[in-house]
Amino acid sequence: MFETINKHVFKELNILRVFIEEASREFNVREVARLIKIAPATASKELKKFANLGILTSRKERRHDFYKANSENELFKDLRSFYHARKIKPAPFLEAPAKRIEFTVAEAIKEKKSDTKEWALTGVTGFDDLLDKGFPRGTSSLLCGGPGTGKTIMGLQICNYAANKGEKCLYMTFEESPERLKKHMKDFGFNVEELEKKGLLVLQKVNPFDITRQVTAMLERAKGELLIDIKPLIFPKGFTPDRVIIDSLTAISSAFYGKEENYRIYIEQLFNLLEESNVTSFLVSERTYGLNRLTTAGVEEFLADGVIILYNVQRGTVRESAIEILKIRGAKFEKKVVAMKITDQGIVVYPEQEVFGQVGGG
Repeated sequence: MFETINKHVFKELNILRVFIEEASREFNVREVARLIKIAPATASKELKKFANLGILTSRKERRHDFYKANSENELFKDLRSFYHARKIKPAPFLEAPAKRIEFTVAEAIKEKKSDTKEWALTGVTGFDDLLDKGFPRGTSSLLCGGPGTGKTIMGLQICNYAANKGEKCLYMTFEESPERLKKHMKDFGFNVEELEKKGLLVLQKVNPFDITRQVTAMLERAKGELLIDIKPLIFPKGFTPDRVIIDSLTAISSAFYGKEENYRIYIEQLFNLLEESNVTSFLVSERTYGLNRLTTAGVEEFLADGVIILYNVQRGTVRESAIEILKIRGAKFEKKVVAMKITDQGIVVYPEQEVFGQVGGG
């Protein structure tokens, strides 16, 4: 079942396998055709497609085309990570990332044909200078970091900025109360009451254990089907947001303790819902240390279009704040760790001030 559902992803991986395993080597068309046992004409067509997407680089020598992995390409990195993860994880746990990659390849092809994207900014001072145009609208990004790194503050700033631009914003909190979040916003000088009165901002507290119980009941009624309707669990009745902040995935994951497969199904459906609703979303998550992944489950960074990491950087006995954009599918950005500061007006990022200290603890 899993192989059938994700046959397109495995087709891409089969063709790219030689480039993933030998990323520093060049291959001509006939070599690839021989190694993966397909016709040279088919190999040529597929390799040109991947070169157009930036996944491979290409050059012509005499009458032969040579191709090589573009190791800096974000989509190549995702496919490579999925390829290696598939070797060590049970197949059902990889269904969500496989579907997401399948969608991303298709989207990348469409984007090449027509670059008519709309872009979303965060409004965080200095941070948007790290972006070429912004985040593609309708995408989901993780805000990852340790305790006290500023994840919630950044989420509130994004909401405040977007709401003041006339966008409807939903801030879903699974830990702090709406009253406490309002106090944070007032402390930073945000006019939260005015935005609420205009219907541009909704702060919604959700019990993560209620989500667990409802998802479990839905799955039982669906008799094992992977598709369930979680929209009523996310969007308030009568409110269709343009932006959503979810704070946090860690709280939801903890509530699914012992039911990890249910959590993976829920998270996949959550990302699908946000995508289908064309909502630009930012999902807060505690960063996991000591494991070869950013989040506890490890599936969220596959599903997310973007990943932003907030750090506490140690310099001797002092810790300083820093921020980095790890990836944004379909967008250009500066790849560096830069200084940031939490001020009385919110987070301020210093895009020209690179941080070279030991990144850790957040």
